Amino acid sequence: MKYRKLVERWCVFEAVLEGREDKNPFVDYKVQGIFSSRSEKVMVNGFYDGSGIYIIRFMPSFAEEYHFSIFGTCSKQQYEGSFEVFEVKEGNHGPVRVRGYHFEYEDGTSYHPVGTTAYVWELQEESIQHQTLETLAQGYFNKIRFCIFPKHYQYNLHDPISYPYEGTPCKLNDEKTDDYYQLRGIQPGNDWDFTRFNPVHFQNIEKSIAALGELGIEADLILMHAYDRWGFSQMSPEQDDQYWRYVIARFSAYRNVWWSFANEYDLLKSKTVQDWERYAQIVLEEDPYHHLRSIHNCVSMYDHSRPWITHCSIQRIDVYKCAEYTDDYRKRYGKPVVLDEIAYEGNIDQGWGNISGQELVRRFWEASVRGGYATHGETFDRSDGVLWWSHGGMLYGESPERIKFLKAILDETPGAGLRQKQSWFFDEVVGTADEIGDSGYYIYYYGFNRPNRRKFYFQDGVTYKAEVIDTWNMTITDVGEYSGIFTIQLPGREYMAIRLWKVNRA
Repeated sequence: MKYRKLVERWCVFEAVLEGREDKNPFVDYKVQGIFSSRSEKVMVNGFYDGSGIYIIRFMPSFAEEYHFSIFGTCSKQQYEGSFEVFEVKEGNHGPVRVRGYHFEYEDGTSYHPVGTTAYVWELQEESIQHQTLETLAQGYFNKIRFCIFPKHYQYNLHDPISYPYEGTPCKLNDEKTDDYYQLRGIQPGNDWDFTRFNPVHFQNIEKSIAALGELGIEADLILMHAYDRWGFSQMSPEQDDQYWRYVIARFSAYRNVWWSFANEYDLLKSKTVQDWERYAQIVLEEDPYHHLRSIHNCVSMYDHSRPWITHCSIQRIDVYKCAEYTDDYRKRYGKPVVLDEIAYEGNIDQGWGNISGQELVRRFWEASVRGGYATHGETFDRSDGVLWWSHGGMLYGESPERIKFLKAILDETPGAGLRQKQSWFFDEVVGTADEIGDSGYYIYYYGFNRPNRRKFYFQDGVTYKAEVIDTWNMTITDVGEYSGIFTIQLPGREYMAIRLWKVNRA
């Protein structure tokens, strides 16, 4: 057995051991481990990684000495050992947890999800994977949604670099469009053994999860989707359950993992609500770290009030309104609201992929000031066929820098995050610090409205520092201090905001 004696808190401890290769090691043998310190005792499941190798992973939550015992039917031998966990390095804040209508890392640091979508970036050729990580290193986003299964859809018709099961995939008939297969079901010619995983596929994904973790980016893993010509969306309940357990055993020890049960769950016609609830029970029982859990809709909203769901992951269901419903979703479900699909900046011929950068940024600001969060996507029809929304690579739109600018402002918010505050005017959305009574912190966002000034009514003797924010040109202008009744001048153009901070003088 091989393992490291020294591990960082909230990082991956991994023990590697040899075991039985006869029969089918993926289903016929098990490996488990018990890890204990003075502060916690955790049982975890391991997995078969091929070539007679079994692996068990564990994420320690405390900087203490741990002892472990590994056992199972994969070997007649029981393994024991110990390792020391040292305190975190800079940038490691632990897993993300829910805090009211917002999020925080396990060490208490506020976390504001400013995400993007690149569905199968990790299943592209290596050069595009590297390019994606280089783009993400620019700090635009701190979360990315992507799939474990490959995706077959418009602009994504080529084969992935790997498949999740042993077997032979069908080949795409170039005379048939993706709509042909989408409307008629999977293409014949697949020959999979759904009882035997392809470890190379999952090794590639966990490498990607680790690389994102180094950048401080959460990996929002989409476990199922309907965009499929290979049959992965139509497996039996037994095959599904085996898949979910394998994924949990492999990936749950990474602190930056989130579980997104599905992208557009309601398009998976072979799955019922009972299936999704069964998957949820598996995750609750077998993920010892309680990672965040969501499920994403196409048209029909899932019941996000279900106790296993930690936060809302929502696609717009109205052509025009999306972020405007943020406060309604908060009140309806009592949970954080993440608008994971609000249309993409781009120019393709699909209605979900051709809004402007200005409109996408406006939706981000609307969602944020109303107390929720939004997710970016980009779909420019390019000659190389590489669209960020599916493949990753490079970004060409105008929104990422502006979203990064918003992210910095969100990080300055007192407390956990923002909530919507009633306004006297119909041309603005007002946010104030959530969970804090009279926080003395306010953001007034005007979107496509263009007032040339705004009058404020506050108590005499309370002073506010005022800033005018140009959310598109990314400037913050200090316009002085005010109290009582006062007026702030604006440039009379779109996408402006005013921020007020109460001045506390000792």
